[in-house]
Amino acid sequence: MAKKDDNKLQDNLNRLENAFGPLKYKKENKTTNRKAKKGVPTFKTSEVVALLIITTIVSLIMGSIATYNLASNKGEKVEEQLQNFIDNYEYIIDNYNGKIDKEELLDAALEGMLEKLDKNSLYLEADASKNLDILLEGSYSGLGIQVYNDKEGNIVIYAIFKNSPAAKAGLKAGDILTKINNESLKGVKSSDLADKVQQSKNKNITLTYKREQTENTVKINIGNVNIKSVSSEIFNKADKKIGYIELGIFASNSYSQFKKELTKLEDENINSLIIDLRGNSGGYLSSAENILSLFLDSSHIIYQIKKNNSTVKHYSKGTKDKQYKIVVLVDQNSASASEVTAAALKEEYGATIIGKKTYGKGSVQEMQNLPNGDKYKLTTKNWLTPKGELVEGVGIIPDIEVDFDTKYFDNPIDENDTQLQKALEVLTK
Repeated sequence: MAKKDDNKLQDNLNRLENAFGPLKYKKENKTTNRKAKKGVPTFKTSEVVALLIITTIVSLIMGSIATYNLASNKGEKVEEQLQNFIDNYEYIIDNYNGKIDKEELLDAALEGMLEKLDKNSLYLEADASKNLDILLEGSYSGLGIQVYNDKEGNIVIYAIFKNSPAAKAGLKAGDILTKINNESLKGVKSSDLADKVQQSKNKNITLTYKREQTENTVKINIGNVNIKSVSSEIFNKADKKIGYIELGIFASNSYSQFKKELTKLEDENINSLIIDLRGNSGGYLSSAENILSLFLDSSHIIYQIKKNNSTVKHYSKGTKDKQYKIVVLVDQNSASASEVTAAALKEEYGATIIGKKTYGKGSVQEMQNLPNGDKYKLTTKNWLTPKGELVEGVGIIPDIEVDFDTKYFDNPIDENDTQLQKALEVLTK
């Protein structure tokens, strides 16, 4: 490329830096609902996060340019488009009749680009990405409550994590929070409550809450909250012990929780196992890999990654195959890492899939962090089942399709869970 073209490109970068500020970023190394039982809602995620790295719109544009030889016609066209973007940005800043937030304008430009891509490439504002991070990490420092704003704008507790500081202080779902450290919460967004907690100068928080018609005050020490994503039990049916594990999300600590619950069930000499992935919209792919390795030895493919014309097979890291029968429960909200798990157990282990066709999330996204705390996800690859079957837009078809009886929501007992009952029937034949 000619030297004057190099200078022109550097000039463009300098103009971007003048417009948006110094470009300094810290790179992070991170990797990406069963129905809400008993009427308690939970946070939701919609896809697997394979990798988290920091970038900006500038690096996205410049990275695109670097992909090509700028001396070629294609490279020159991209540079012209970049120049056109900068010219129009500056014109808007200089001539718009009103106040402009440059950061919001930049965010809107990035969000607009993502909207032109596939449905899984998304822009996440800071609040949404913060909740996602908490769920995927599986632990955080705080009170251990999930809240929402009701129609009147009150902050209401809708869930409390087990053994959390809030649970130990006696708070309950349905309590209305009215003050924090004697500061009124009237008109405060539920998403801003966490910031107020984190900004507190000491670890002891005073919360005022209303329960029914009575107002109470309680002191809570901010502490570590571990989010439990795995639970288990045993069903004794037809002289058989059937283990049951429900996995709500593939968080960073889900594997250790799953292994602990599975060991507990196996110590009770279960004859078979039900793995419930209904409503599980995904999480860390590494958690799915580790969980699958508990059931399959290293000769088994657990998924394949396809990028352009290249396909790479990924194998289990396990040392032996389990021998008991397995049923996997899925529904239309089982996605991504849940589909990886279900497909591998079906094709490599011989598990029976029961429920409804899964979501069909067969793409892998990289999560990019922006300096303002927002993030965006960009689709970079597709994953395939061990046998090379496409999942994106297709889903996993159950071996036995069973509709979910909505009577469960009115009376959430196991007998009303038609899909669970079908699994028990299959495993007791």
